[in-house]
Amino acid sequence: MNRLRQTLLLSFMVLTLFSCQDDEDITFDPPVVSTFEMGEGSTHSTDPVAYRGKDLHMEATILAYANVESITVSIHAHDLEVGEGEVEWDFEEVYTDAKYLVKNPEFHEHIDIPATAPAGEYHVELVITDAAGNITEMEGHLEIRELIHISGFEMDAEVVRGEDFHVEFFIGAANGIHTITVDIHAHGLTAGAGEVLWEMEEVFEEGYHELTEVEFHEHIDVPANITVGEYHVMFIIEDEEGNEVEFDTHIDVLNE
Repeated sequence: MNRLRQTLLLSFMVLTLFSCQDDEDITFDPPVVSTFEMGEGSTHSTDPVAYRGKDLHMEATILAYANVESITVSIHAHDLEVGEGEVEWDFEEVYTDAKYLVKNPEFHEHIDIPATAPAGEYHVELVITDAAGNITEMEGHLEIRELIHISGFEMDAEVVRGEDFHVEFFIGAANGIHTITVDIHAHGLTAGAGEVLWEMEEVFEEGYHELTEVEFHEHIDVPANITVGEYHVMFIIEDEEGNEVEFDTHIDVLNE
């Protein structure tokens, strides 16, 4: 009977030894990121654009063979100039929430962007570390914009009085457009006989009000009796929260 017990005990120890060796020999492939997206937080946009003073949403589908141990997000600028009233912004956070410390987590976070962060291009890194020590990195680029963003500006440089000139540009407004005002006034001109200096202020709302993305495209009539010369043209875009952006340019009014 004692010999039987010794044999059973020896067999158990051998099995345990081989079991431990098998565990030590197991290797896991690194985690795989099958989807990775980011964009403006309130709309969950997949366009890698966000606005300062708002939030950025980031999502990733992670396939991991061993439990995830941590997920790190870092965001830093690409040699951006820091303007007046702006503060250089870098972000890094390690996420170890219980919902992520599993084999196949769905990563989803919203990251606040300071209102003072410089606008421009930022480099984004997502780093996943699993319990086996494997590390997977994903990289991307994010454009941080002003709350009101103007791009693709085109306007006639000259116009004959009595005719019209065209202007167009793209507007992105995170809070929605309230109004677009066009202000035109003279630059040190003196009106001749039968002429007047052109002073114009027109507010455009129809077709633009409350939209977050739109192309401003208008043809503006030029009075026939104004003094020829250079005029200052200012575009003022106000959003639904009272933020404003101004864009200045000039146009030459010709006699013919």
